[in-house]
Amino acid sequence: MPQARARIPYLPPRIGGLLDLATNLWWSWSNEARSVFRAIDEPLWHLVRHNPMELLRRVDPARLAARAADPGFLAQFDRVMDAFSRALTSSDTWFQTQQPGLTRPVAYFCAEFGLHSSVPIYSGGLGILAGDHLKAASDLGVPLVGVGLFYTKGYFDQRLRIDGWQEDSDAAFDVGSTPLERLSGHHGDPWLAVVETFGRPVHVAAWRMQVGRVPVYLLDTNLDQNDPSDRGLSGKLYAGGPAMRLRQEWILGVGGVRVLRAAGVDPAAWHANEGHAAFMMVERVRELVAAGRSFGEAGDEVRRTSVFTTHTPVPAGHDRFSVEEVTGCGGDFWNQLGTSAEEAFGLGSQPDDPSPLFHMTAAAIRLSARVNGVAQMHGGVSRALWQGLWPQLPVEDVPIGAVTNGVHLQTWMSAGMRSLLDRHLGEGWHERVDQPGLWEGVLTLDDLELWALRAEMKHGLMSFIREEARRRWAERWKEAAHVVGAGTLLNPDVFTIGFARRFATYKRASLLFSDFDRLRDLLVNPWRPVQIIFAGKAHPEDHPGKEILQQVYSFTRDPQLQGRVAFVEDYDMHLAHRLIQGVDLWLNVPRVPLEACGTSGMKAAFNAVPQLSTLDGWWAEGYMGLNGWAVPPVQPGEDADAADGERLYGLLEEQVVPMFYRRSARGLPMEWLQRMKHALRIAGERFSARRMVQDYVSGYYAPAMRGEATEHARPI
Repeated sequence: MPQARARIPYLPPRIGGLLDLATNLWWSWSNEARSVFRAIDEPLWHLVRHNPMELLRRVDPARLAARAADPGFLAQFDRVMDAFSRALTSSDTWFQTQQPGLTRPVAYFCAEFGLHSSVPIYSGGLGILAGDHLKAASDLGVPLVGVGLFYTKGYFDQRLRIDGWQEDSDAAFDVGSTPLERLSGHHGDPWLAVVETFGRPVHVAAWRMQVGRVPVYLLDTNLDQNDPSDRGLSGKLYAGGPAMRLRQEWILGVGGVRVLRAAGVDPAAWHANEGHAAFMMVERVRELVAAGRSFGEAGDEVRRTSVFTTHTPVPAGHDRFSVEEVTGCGGDFWNQLGTSAEEAFGLGSQPDDPSPLFHMTAAAIRLSARVNGVAQMHGGVSRALWQGLWPQLPVEDVPIGAVTNGVHLQTWMSAGMRSLLDRHLGEGWHERVDQPGLWEGVLTLDDLELWALRAEMKHGLMSFIREEARRRWAERWKEAAHVVGAGTLLNPDVFTIGFARRFATYKRASLLFSDFDRLRDLLVNPWRPVQIIFAGKAHPEDHPGKEILQQVYSFTRDPQLQGRVAFVEDYDMHLAHRLIQGVDLWLNVPRVPLEACGTSGMKAAFNAVPQLSTLDGWWAEGYMGLNGWAVPPVQPGEDADAADGERLYGLLEEQVVPMFYRRSARGLPMEWLQRMKHALRIAGERFSARRMVQDYVSGYYAPAMRGEATEHARPI
């Protein structure tokens, strides 16, 4: 807090609590808290992209003084501060009621956290899921602590050339605009831990931020004490190739454990969210061996208290490094495990892989008694993928379960939708979301009100897109085609499809362009036109993904499509909120079964936006017939892309677009409104981060916190 206070030029004592609020990301999922910041200076609030720290740094002191003397503002401020205090200190939380006596925390390790666009240390789905997990844990009172890396240059900023080729920029973000506070070591040192890697000591600093009740520690190696080649280890997310990835994961796992120890945090259980964090478990084995346990005893203890979640359904997506690289990275560390090199590196061996590789996921599975995928279908795919670790078991008995992902309702549901539900379900409905039958109530939402809200959200999206295009045109765009391609010709009265995600080849962003003539006929139909908004980044090293992005972008410039295809640059959480709230239909067409879960459609559904998707990830269990549309499964012998493309066009031409434009005497699309209501109902009942974290607590965290052994067979 002292560091944050020094960044704010002036804050009247009467509203000094604004600093406490701005430095805890709880504000980001509180409508009332956001309203307080917006009331200080609404134009500036939008200019700083809803970043309260930046607002307080830049606002005119006279405005703050005026607000501190405004009775209406003070009443609003006091209500928010009271709610903030209750959210952080209430002793009757769901967790405390369900799991009395469990007070030591769960350490949640993840390579990225997507909490708010003002802290850009995330790339996409994994990080956003981790952020939602922490927020829901705070709401439920789950004693959780997050551990990740502080990427001083974040992921990357996307810029598209006029030919649509993605360029990646490396600008560092201003830590002064974030709620991060740097920690000091016990003797005032700038580091909390030291990790040996490639024969050199790497000093590891840490930054802390609060996410409601949940503290997050972000590790940083950019210190004068470190070798220049080590200072950039935590500089950029998913950059530098496998060699950099290995060193980052070593810092995350080994350094993360040591930083928690230095900070006095004593976890009861440990959760590795994806294989990036597997070295966290190996470091804990080393600790126990140093304390006198045998290698086998230490491994058993670590297993009992560890949870591992895999997010990757294909072998190539799992990190693996040569044993030589891992040996060089850890150096003498591997001699401290009290066993042979063969047994130590065997933690990461893959039975069906004869090459001397250390598989991060295999190590995490061997050292975790409780393992899960992120959707029911993905659980099955993971059991088949990792059966080699249990050769004695049939695939259906492989002990890898599933906790289907969910999204944080208060983060992703628009303020307008929450206000509508306040009026319809009653104030405080979000505190009763577990109440049986609550979500059935949305089926009786007033049609006129719901449709008016949809129009308001669409107009807001189109306005945002135009302003973003205006800003980029003023700053750097020089050709009209860039401005048109950014969506300035979009019409809020036209049926609008949204497609926004990472541009990986399996997600098939270009599937909709597989038949240009049919697409053109859909888009420029004079009686029922269609428009499509794309957004998303390709990984800097993914050239096939960049080529697909370029191909999609080329259609934004085709005059035959009359400006009905748009691509919005630099996809982040701020833009994601606008898109999932403002489109009419969410499109998701991954090649089955390559989507582990995919949560963007859940976020759209929380805003009553139906989804059209292949039956993969969460949609395989989430599609119920009335909440959207499903592309029928590919039949044996069919070409997947050709078959899915044909069926996608058929659904749009014969069902989706006609339903949207079919209106009642009052001008309302009654069938479409029913789809909207069912999308919201099913998302609320089954796909919230609250339900997800409750599932983790009951099936994974609580047993691990108690150190309970499992009955299933150990992996070889």
